[in-house]
Formats: sequence, structure tokens, C-alpha cells
Amino acid sequence: MRFEYCVQTAPRGLADAFILGESFIGNDSCALVLGDNIFYGQSFTRTLRNAREKIEQESGAVIFGYYVKDPTQYGVVEFSSDGKVTGIEEKPAVPKSHYAVPGLYFYDNSVCKIAKNVKPSARGEIEITSVNNAYLTEKKLSVELLGRGMAWLDTGSYDGLLEASNFVATIQKRQGYYVSCIEEIAYRNGWITKESLLECAKGYKTDYGTYLKFIAENS
Repeated sequence: MRFEYCVQTAPRGLADAFILGESFIGNDSCALVLGDNIFYGQSFTRTLRNAREKIEQESGAVIFGYYVKDPTQYGVVEFSSDGKVTGIEEKPAVPKSHYAVPGLYFYDNSVCKIAKNVKPSARGEIEITSVNNAYLTEKKLSVELLGRGMAWLDTGSYDGLLEASNFVATIQKRQGYYVSCIEEIAYRNGWITKESLLECAKGYKTDYGTYLKFIAENS
């Protein structure tokens, strides 16, 4: 895996990522995920694959809706009486539904052009909600609802980070499997061999190394 970084020197909003990253995106479709979001749940990998395939086959955008008790701090999906998406409102004082939009988005290549044409909001930012509404206006926006079995955690605050830490610790202690272990993911997907995984394990003189050795010898 190879990572490249581009620095946003001023707080210009999430959608500015498509302007800064235009040369990196090139002619491809793309996905945007916020670094302080954690998703965990059965079949989530399949959900992501389905979103990618939908973009590749039909173009447009795929975002997600997640039921929350207090949606006022998020972009909120508005539905018609027959369940169709009619709008997305950014941090509404009076939300029209309890479905918040998590920080995970899939777009076709036109997102770069759309982001360039978005007018900054009152706080001077290029809002991701404006990009989503642009796709909605063109009838090219799909909103997939994440079920109750999916955990979405926002670690953008001290309390949120603590909640996520406790959640991950509970899962790992109960099941004995690590959450989002990149070496294990690579091994189970056939990207590295058992021998490579064991070699990785030798580099950790900690419980993490012991876990990698366990996966290699018991999978």
C-alpha cells in the first residue's frame, strides 16, 4: 500500500477535497471517508462493494443514512411520504428525519466539477451536503440506509473517542479477534501469504505480534 497526502491549508470544507485531489482522482470514480469516523458491522464489506459497483455501472453518487437519536449535528436526509429522498439539510435546528449522513461517500468522476461550482456556505466552506444535493437535483443520488446492526462512531470529540475505544475494546475482548487489523485483512484477502504474515508477527514484541501469529496458524 502506498499513501499520498495533500494538505488543506485553510478550513474550506469537506468538498474541497475533490478540488485539492483532482489530479489524484484523474478520470476515476472515488470515495471520501472522514478520518474520525469508525464503521463496524457484519456485511459492511459487501455494502461498500455494492456502492462501488453501483457507481461504476450507473454513475452518480452513493451516500448512506444512519438512524441517530439527535441528528442536529449532521447532514440529515429528508424523505417523502413514499420513502423517496427529497433533500439533505446540513445541521438543521428542526430535523425532518432521524437519518444522519455518515462521513462516507462514493462519487463518479463528475464530483470534481460539481465541487468547483458549489457556492461556499455562510461559514465560508464548500459543504459536502451541497455536493450531495447537486447529485440529487440531477436524480443521480442514491441513499443506502445502514441497519441497526451497523455501528457508526464519530471520534471527533473526547467523549466520542472514549466511546469508540470502549466499543472496540469490548468487541476484541469478547470475540478474541482484533478490529481492523490490516495485516489480517491482507492475509484473508489473499494479498499476502502465511509466511509473510508470520514475518510481520516477528516485528512486534507485543500482544499484537502474538495475535498475528495466531491468525496465521489458525486460519
